[in-house]
Amino acid sequence: MSRYQQFDRSRLSVEPLSRREHLLKIPDFLAPTDGDPPLGDHPALVAAAERIVEARSAQRARVMAMGAHVLRAGCGPHLIEMMEHGELSLIAFNGAGAIHDFEFALIGASTESVPKYIADGRFGLWSETGRLNEVAERAVADGLGLGEAIGKTILEGDFPFKDHSVFAAAYRLGVPATVHVGIGYDIVFEHPNCNAAAWGESSYRDFLIFTREVERLEGGVFLCFGSAVMGPEVYLKALAMARNVARQQGERIAKFFTLVADLIPIHGDPRKEAPKTDPQYYYRPYKTILVRTVADGGESEYVAADHRDSIPTLLHHLRRRRNAEGNGIP
Repeated sequence: MSRYQQFDRSRLSVEPLSRREHLLKIPDFLAPTDGDPPLGDHPALVAAAERIVEARSAQRARVMAMGAHVLRAGCGPHLIEMMEHGELSLIAFNGAGAIHDFEFALIGASTESVPKYIADGRFGLWSETGRLNEVAERAVADGLGLGEAIGKTILEGDFPFKDHSVFAAAYRLGVPATVHVGIGYDIVFEHPNCNAAAWGESSYRDFLIFTREVERLEGGVFLCFGSAVMGPEVYLKALAMARNVARQQGERIAKFFTLVADLIPIHGDPRKEAPKTDPQYYYRPYKTILVRTVADGGESEYVAADHRDSIPTLLHHLRRRRNAEGNGIP
């Protein structure tokens, strides 16, 4: 037994979501349109669209990892369309991404004011959101990955706004949606009904599902939108495992395309590692995704832009490629 006292969760007061002020609602979502893309013919996003289409034709991996802000930016409909057209073969989230998607599907709204609710200790303690703890336990009991269980729960359950759920769409389409959590990072871990072992086991299954897809990355694509830690770190470990097995089989995973799209600019050449004296050296998407893992023959691109601009622009160029294929243009 530990010599240290632990917090007694039975003392917590958990309130319904109806008492929470929501900062984002489904009408705030961006609707995919046929208009001019926000970033025009951005060369990195044009290249990404081309590589995605090539990878789809070759049946290679098309993996997108992202932070929750992509969903909060209202880009869920764009991700669903990409999955429906086979342009994404796996989509990876952090825990917050799963929470936002679950809440959007359930009540058509998500996101609370941290300053407002942390002041009196109500932040994160909303009963309906705590249902995700039950989903994690069912995932373990049913032998499912965490993202798979969330998608199944939303698609088959009483969720009035399920048509807007990226997880439900992924489950419907047979596209793995994986969730990579850190214990204590997300509001579900505040709840009295949290079973951390269930989150750990089901999220680890998702990591192995993610890694299995990374085994198909030769000739494929890895995209990372708005994830400074989860995306690059999960990708790095998965790639190490995949390359370990490939090496034993006399194969390589070296020639593939990576794209990072985030809000901050990179100064200098994004394909050349910054020196340790430069704070940019410690920005993981830069050195891990854009430099180190593609050093043996891969390609990489960087886009500094709001996700409300980069995601719709990528979708625009994917649509352009679809239309060209439909017209018989290679």
